Amino acid sequence: MSKSEENATHVYTINLGKAWLTPQYRRTDRVINMIKEFAKRHMKNENIKIDQELNREIWKNGKTNPPRKVRVRMSLDDNVVLISSYQENLKENEIKKEEEENKDNIKEKN
Repeated sequence: MSKSEENATHVYTINLGKAWLTPQYRRTDRVINMIKEFAKRHMKNENIKIDQELNREIWKNGKTNPPRKVRVRMSLDDNVVLISSYQENLKENEIKKEEEENKDNIKEKN
């Protein structure tokens, strides 16, 4: 593998609507499996890890009501695919930008 393939990062929106074809008490379990299957198919790797924050986001409405779709960031590191929430990374970047803008505004006022 080349260097670019080893540290590849991709952003996907996964449609999870087919989970509603399974019984209510298994829906969120099916969603987790669907995410792992999607990652195996697109990242071409069997070693899949789901980030704790993404797992909490999926399970927050309980076992019978998972989200219909989820936006994820998949990164390949050391032959392991890490699936994390795309929104989480956006929020962190926005917070950093706001802090920098606040620092600039304070400097301008002084």
